[in-house]
Amino acid sequence: MFFHGIFLPWIRRAGRVLFWPALAVVIWGELTPHPPELPGPLMWDKLDHFTAYFGLALLSTLAWGLKRSLVWLFLGLVALGGGMEILQALLGRDAEWGDFLANDLGILAGLGLAVAYLAAPRQLD
Repeated sequence: MFFHGIFLPWIRRAGRVLFWPALAVVIWGELTPHPPELPGPLMWDKLDHFTAYFGLALLSTLAWGLKRSLVWLFLGLVALGGGMEILQALLGRDAEWGDFLANDLGILAGLGLAVAYLAAPRQLD
């Protein structure tokens, strides 16, 4: 009961609040002419894409929960990733199928983790 009554609503609110700035950062990172080179473990471009879309999927699923259609959430994020790759090509940056695939794998992983997190308390009740 504690999990549903106190903790879960805060997680849902945090997802709703953090999704929009995260979306803005992802869009900026994908469309800026000279994206920053990240030091440390995220130096590989595909891992950057995976991590960005993992975060978007996790936050959006936590924010909107399991009552909304996760198919539409998945399709919207996939369309965002594909659209960003097309815009990159139009802006003179490299658009790659590998980046699109990394985006999609990140979306699936983020959705999967969030669904597992949100569905687990229901099994305990």
